[in-house]
Amino acid sequence: MGSNRPILMTVPSPTTSSSNSQQQQDHPLTSIDPELPKSNSSSINPFENTFNNSSSRRSSAGSRSSNNSIHEVISLSRSESKTKPLKYYGSSKGGGGAESEGLSMSQRELRDEDARLVYINDPLKTNEAFEFSGNSIRTSKYSLLTFIPRNLFEQFHRVAYVYFLIIAILNQLPQLAVFGRTVSILPLAFVLFVTAVKDVYEDWRRHQSDKIENNRLASVIMVDDDGGGGGGGRRRSFVEKKWRDVRVGEVIKIEANETIPCDIVLLSTSDPTGVAYVQTINLDGESNLKTRYAKQETHGKEMFGGVIKCEKPNRNIYGFLANMEVDGKKLSLGSSNIVLRGCELKNTSWAIGVAVYCGSETKAMLNNSGAPSKRSRLETRMNSEIIWLSFFLVMLCTVTSACAAVWLKRHKEELNLLPYYRKLDFSEGDVDSYEYYGWGLEIFFTFLMSVIVFQVMIPISLYISMELVRVGQAYFMIQDKRMYDEATKSRFQCRALNINEDLGQIKYVFSDKTGTLTQNKMEFQCASIWGVDYSSKENNSIMEGDELVEHYVEADGKIFRPKMKVKVNPELLQLSRSGLQNVEGKWIHDFFLTLATCNTIVPLVVDTPDPDVKLIDYQGESPDEQALAYAAAAYGFMLIERTSGHLVIDIHGQRQKFNVLGMHEFDSDRKRMSVILGYPDNSVKVFVKGADTSMLNVIDRSFKMDLVRATEAHLHSYSSMGLRTLVIGMRDLNASEFEQWHASFEAASTAVFGRAAMLRKVSSIVENSLTILGASAIEDKLQQGVPESIESLRIAGIKVWVLTGDKQETAISIGYSSKLLTSNMTQIIINSKNRESCRKSLQDALVMSTSGVANNAGVSSHVTPVALIMDGTSLVHILDSELEEQLFQLASRCSVVLCCRVAPLQKAGIIALVKNRTSDMTLAIGDGANDVSMIQMADVGVGISGQEGRQAVMASDFAMGQFRFLVPLLLIHGHWNYQRLGYMILYNFYRNAVLVLVLFWYVLFTAFTLTTAINEWSSTLYSIIYSSLPTIIVGILDKDLGKRTLLKYPQLYGAGQRHEAYNKKLFLLTMLDTLWQSMVIFWAPLFAYWSSTIDVASIGDLWTLGVVILVNLHLAMDVIRWYWVTHVVIWGSIVATFISVMIIDSIPNLPGYWYALSISSHSFALFHF
Repeated sequence: MGSNRPILMTVPSPTTSSSNSQQQQDHPLTSIDPELPKSNSSSINPFENTFNNSSSRRSSAGSRSSNNSIHEVISLSRSESKTKPLKYYGSSKGGGGAESEGLSMSQRELRDEDARLVYINDPLKTNEAFEFSGNSIRTSKYSLLTFIPRNLFEQFHRVAYVYFLIIAILNQLPQLAVFGRTVSILPLAFVLFVTAVKDVYEDWRRHQSDKIENNRLASVIMVDDDGGGGGGGRRRSFVEKKWRDVRVGEVIKIEANETIPCDIVLLSTSDPTGVAYVQTINLDGESNLKTRYAKQETHGKEMFGGVIKCEKPNRNIYGFLANMEVDGKKLSLGSSNIVLRGCELKNTSWAIGVAVYCGSETKAMLNNSGAPSKRSRLETRMNSEIIWLSFFLVMLCTVTSACAAVWLKRHKEELNLLPYYRKLDFSEGDVDSYEYYGWGLEIFFTFLMSVIVFQVMIPISLYISMELVRVGQAYFMIQDKRMYDEATKSRFQCRALNINEDLGQIKYVFSDKTGTLTQNKMEFQCASIWGVDYSSKENNSIMEGDELVEHYVEADGKIFRPKMKVKVNPELLQLSRSGLQNVEGKWIHDFFLTLATCNTIVPLVVDTPDPDVKLIDYQGESPDEQALAYAAAAYGFMLIERTSGHLVIDIHGQRQKFNVLGMHEFDSDRKRMSVILGYPDNSVKVFVKGADTSMLNVIDRSFKMDLVRATEAHLHSYSSMGLRTLVIGMRDLNASEFEQWHASFEAASTAVFGRAAMLRKVSSIVENSLTILGASAIEDKLQQGVPESIESLRIAGIKVWVLTGDKQETAISIGYSSKLLTSNMTQIIINSKNRESCRKSLQDALVMSTSGVANNAGVSSHVTPVALIMDGTSLVHILDSELEEQLFQLASRCSVVLCCRVAPLQKAGIIALVKNRTSDMTLAIGDGANDVSMIQMADVGVGISGQEGRQAVMASDFAMGQFRFLVPLLLIHGHWNYQRLGYMILYNFYRNAVLVLVLFWYVLFTAFTLTTAINEWSSTLYSIIYSSLPTIIVGILDKDLGKRTLLKYPQLYGAGQRHEAYNKKLFLLTMLDTLWQSMVIFWAPLFAYWSSTIDVASIGDLWTLGVVILVNLHLAMDVIRWYWVTHVVIWGSIVATFISVMIIDSIPNLPGYWYALSISSHSFALFHF
């Protein structure tokens, strides 16, 4: 019996497995869920008693994810003429720590308080105790009643908004009314209104999407009593229901290519063995087909009944714990039996299932949350400057109130004689005495009024301006043809609009290898069979495009060809055609038979323009499996058909049927996969493939060691070329060995506790004493432009770290070919098995690197650069320990860090190691589900839409098609975005500070009464009309350097890393700049009209025009790249200010009206004169 303790996998598995490249290597094992159908198969073979005395098992491709699924799939069917469906054991997959979670759940009974009861085809009884969630979903945030309060609540999370709200409230008090009550609310109301309109539009789109989704139709089975008693008088019919009306317990029928309306447990399918193929692209972004299964006890029935006891709704889309009672029999259910909402039924005519989770309780909806919110580093720094501005504002208010206190002491008895102190109205004749609140309250009121008058110091419009600028920047990034991927016809995606400027400050890039640096399009290149190296690379020029290497099969007057062509070795092809005539042919036969059968590939027939020619498309969850299957087909071993109980292989024109007696799929523990095949002659063989570290430990000790050494040498040679390797082995099973395995499997599969661990242990019964057939090598080519891109990033001062699950040799080879590693680098390799060994290795490495390390920019060219290479096992002992600091010190001295065989959580741990010890910005880029954790951990996450699904894209901040697009994204757009936003923030501070200081200088001449010369409407429109549009346009379009220059000289990117566009020194200089400029704007008109009779409103207009002209001229002098629209907005803003001032002065109830009227009358008189 296996241990019941959850197994925590920390060491990544080999990249050359048949599972989906490094994704499956990185993730831990998850729970195993069995099926328990019975088989009535009869056959005459040595194992007949075994089959007849026990329940048989169905094998299948299993429902596994491309990133971390493990399955134990066993099928026992020995009859060629009548293959019966057999027991299936599949495991769910998990992300992160799903292994421990899944196993812990399998170790205990499903308690009543932790479960829900679902009565099949009886929704009334199911919902009798308490009403389960309906199937109506809602992704919208607001309703008509909740929009205003909730939207305001969300918007006021910005502290600046709260500040301006307080200002507006204070201005409503009679004692503090400096501006008009309406005018004081206008800026905040405008900002809130614009944001609310945007939120309304976005939520309206969500409402429309929800409406379409909820009104889709589903076929629900209704049972009618036909007047008879018992079950004979009942008949079923299908009724169409809207999705929103579907309830838990109802039985639903899904047709081919339809979407699943809710989470259902399969009861029956159109496949005789109860298999259904589903596509989970809407759930996890993966387009490959997954397999799900109906229990044999319910499969094929006309009427459905029973009860399902399942766990309460949870977010784990890769696990499902339940049992089902049917006809008095208790059956266990697992993730292989449930199909989740949003999946599509493919290659299956129909499927019937019972709804167990509906609406908001479905796993898809429970996981309907975006990536963690990230905040711009520049905006974070801006908040500190806003705090300093707040202190400066408090200082101005304190000075004003202190001066007012002194003035009040001196003029206390004269207040009623000063009509303009409190704007007392003398026009009515009787004037009330001035109400004096006392010296203390007057000072307090003066301070509060100062806050109101000088409120513009905190630029509320800056937030909206930044959002608009970011939208404009995103538009130009999306439209950049340099980042358009021709292969996938996809544009750059900007999924987060709040961190555009962070792209210009990146110091560390953490990259996945497979699918990110490489294409993740596997090509079979080399094969070592029985100690002989067969390489196709030597014959590329001969074989490419040659029809002689294209294997095809004729059947029913049609030609079937593999969809993908593979380059082959002529010698090996000739030997494979010789069949079993010689010893070499026998080993080659078994080698390619392993490649064709030891997988979870589903062959699909694809039509071509020629009706007589069909293509066989191998659908698999792993590009590695697909490459090996296509290679086997090219050498004459073509997989034609796969069912739950048998495989049909066309071997050089002769079809052979093999019964699948069992399958143990790849997992991170064993690092290998095996299939047990029953031959037509009743013999049984086990075919195994896996990583060399795993396979060479289970070989037959009597095997020829010279062949093993030759195979090892070939493996090392392949890895050195950057190829992904697998070792192929096999063994024969006699009757007693098979019975032993079968009995152990029966015991493990029916165990309540620790079932997964026990099933893994069972696999060791057949996966031992193997004969090594050889090794395969697959090439995952570098993406276009990767070496040049890494070189550009290094010159730009960006450190590139590669975090991969690949073997160390393969990763190092790719490192050289991508120019990540160079021949002049000193390599420090840390492969330690315990903490003390890690400690010593780190100490030795630190000593080695103390002499100095060349940085990525190549400053110290005379110092030898250092590359750190370490494996995931070492990281297990380093991360979350006292050794972290030593690792960081060592890594910071290295030009390159290459981590091999790391798990997803280790990737995130490495990024956290850097983020917690430095203020430098990090970027993570990957393409697979195992990269999601590091993408979300980094300051900036970039997803590549590749071959491994779209999980990385969905979790990312930016998405693109190729790694090389990172260069224009960072060096061009990142540089521009940072320079523009940095200048824009400083300019907004400058623009508002100039106006505030002009108001402050005026206060000094008005007995500190906070009387304003500048019209209240002009103060309000200053940040909205007079000066806002120019800064937005310049923030979107201005360019300090051209594209070619930035790409030619990557060193220019260092300006963002050094924070040259925005820092405290620039902020201080900007504020000092506003002091003398505001003094010039204020004193020049004042001295010019000192002896004149000009009124307050008139000189206030002069100050308004002066400030607007000044700030726009200042902006014009700073603009580097002029466009026609730049001229329009800058000079147009000045013109718009003149027009606005004249309009405001023409309104009778405003002070400037009398000045405008006086000018008009004098002009009229002058005209007549």
